[in-house]
Amino acid sequence: MLERRHFVGAVLGSMFISDPAAAQTPAAKAGGSAQLELGNAALSAVPAAQRLNELGPENAAMAACAGLWDVTETVWDKPGGDPVTTTGLVAERRMIGAYLQEVIRPASDTSSRDIKRIDYLSFQRVEGRWKYVSIEMRAPVGIMPAYSFDRGDGKSVVLAHDSFAIAGGGSDVAGQMLRMNTVVTRDGPDRDVKNQHFILSDGAGTVWLAHRYAYARRA
Repeated sequence: MLERRHFVGAVLGSMFISDPAAAQTPAAKAGGSAQLELGNAALSAVPAAQRLNELGPENAAMAACAGLWDVTETVWDKPGGDPVTTTGLVAERRMIGAYLQEVIRPASDTSSRDIKRIDYLSFQRVEGRWKYVSIEMRAPVGIMPAYSFDRGDGKSVVLAHDSFAIAGGGSDVAGQMLRMNTVVTRDGPDRDVKNQHFILSDGAGTVWLAHRYAYARRA
């Protein structure tokens, strides 16, 4: 991808060359270099906070995910447990600034009054890593922030969540802590997956795939 600073410098340098033969003279070459330096200097004068608040290549690519997606949700409530699959869900995705917002609801809920889950994903250009937060309406787990270690490989990113408590499956509150990561994988422009792996704070240290959201873009 052509970087903006190179584009600006090249345009500024070419604006002052009207005669192709003159471009070969030492004076013209010196003038072109001066204009290139002027373009780079002009760009560097832009405040870093303003420059890094622009989308950048990661978030600009993510903007292509906006739209409606059909969702298949699969849950494994324990290691080796039987999967429970839910269909008939829709994810509405849209960009809000540099953040991709995703709202999951039943396909029949066109007024978005029965929202099941909301999340936000964005590449934080100052830190050079992805940031993520999810809000689950179906369980009392609170707001769940997560972060990547780096920018990923362009196809997938691993997000490590802060630990959070779960109530437990019985009538009494168990108050057990849980660790989780979310792996977002893109399989082309029209399909992607979010896999969530759990580790209970029970001394066993067992990791299992507990949640999967499989997405297919609507035509």
